[in-house]
Amino acid sequence: MIQGSNILGYERPLVIRISFATCIVVTVCLPLLGLITCVSISSLFHFEDATGTHCQVPNYLPSISASISISPECHIWRFCIGLHSAPRLLVAFTYFRFYKTRFAARSSESTLSCLNLAFSIFENLGLLLLTYVSSNETYFVHKEGFVLFIVSSLIYMLITCRLWRTIKKYSLSPEDTKSHYWKVRFLLLNVCFCAFAGFFYWKHNMYCEPGSYTFFALFEYLVVFSNMAFHLTAVWDFKSREVVVISSFEDKDF
Repeated sequence: MIQGSNILGYERPLVIRISFATCIVVTVCLPLLGLITCVSISSLFHFEDATGTHCQVPNYLPSISASISISPECHIWRFCIGLHSAPRLLVAFTYFRFYKTRFAARSSESTLSCLNLAFSIFENLGLLLLTYVSSNETYFVHKEGFVLFIVSSLIYMLITCRLWRTIKKYSLSPEDTKSHYWKVRFLLLNVCFCAFAGFFYWKHNMYCEPGSYTFFALFEYLVVFSNMAFHLTAVWDFKSREVVVISSFEDKDF
């Protein structure tokens, strides 16, 4: 919603209101659409480059790292991640203020709120690092960015579930109960998918079996999708809130 008017020659501030739930959905959809686009283009036009590994065995799905390292896919992915990073930080700091208000009288949860914010920022930094330093450019830096992203996201989700368990305990809202329920399930799914992805990555490198890298790529997609689904639960947490942008006008005399 956009508000603004001109009364007796004086311009009122321009006010733009956006549902916070809409902001969250757009923030999650940007990397989702970027990933689907990059994997689709890699599979259709750069299949050999995207699925080839040092084992030189048949593979049928490109990994995320391979998909976002080839042009034009890398530019699409960087655009989507760059555009989504600022709203992602906005959501992180909104959660932090929410937790600090909710747990003002509880020291342990207040400390966890600070850790939650820190690991949310680390997760975002890891994602930016693995995005803007591709595996074809500097593999070590790309790998460290990926590890930072995975570890930070798991710890962030674990702390979030712990905080929402306390919120659910003292809340009468069914939305809070539903939010906690799905947060826990998406966390468990994410942990399982990470374990399977790690197993098939190890199996591929150890035995070079045909198809192992394909299963690794598949579970890597599921890791990312479950992570996105976890972040999407913020729609229930802030569905009544709005993002308000106010543009003030300076008086000018001529």
